[in-house]
Amino acid sequence: MPARLLALNNAFARELSFLTPEKAAHLVATAFAAVHVGAADALLLAFDQDAAYDNANFAWFKARYARFVYVDRIVVAPAARGRGLAKALYRDLFRRAAGYGRAVCEVNADPPNPVSDAFHAALGFEIVGSAQLPGVDKTVRYFSRALGREY
Repeated sequence: MPARLLALNNAFARELSFLTPEKAAHLVATAFAAVHVGAADALLLAFDQDAAYDNANFAWFKARYARFVYVDRIVVAPAARGRGLAKALYRDLFRRAAGYGRAVCEVNADPPNPVSDAFHAALGFEIVGSAQLPGVDKTVRYFSRALGREY
């Protein structure tokens, strides 16, 4: 992962989780989709159900769904917000992943992330569960959206 994208991710580590250069390179190498806009305007990383990804949120979905694409992280730089980049990244992912049946993700409930909640609801995601993450002071809500329909 280029240094600028790693810096963008780590500027929002509270929402996304901190990445070392080595971990970022591994995630990009194993991702279903590793897409960015500009040098560091926006980033999306997603994995399919077969990924070898040691992550509690990914494991939650894997235990419940046979086929899916999991959005691990999406972030837009503050200076690039309001241009529809996150929506464009999701639309691209929905097209690529149409045969997977569903796109899934999690959004922080504590600490709250109301902007992300509203954004995902507007894209048709629905809450399908929640969890207190082990070892961190974070509660998440799990979202799912059927693929193969308009967005």
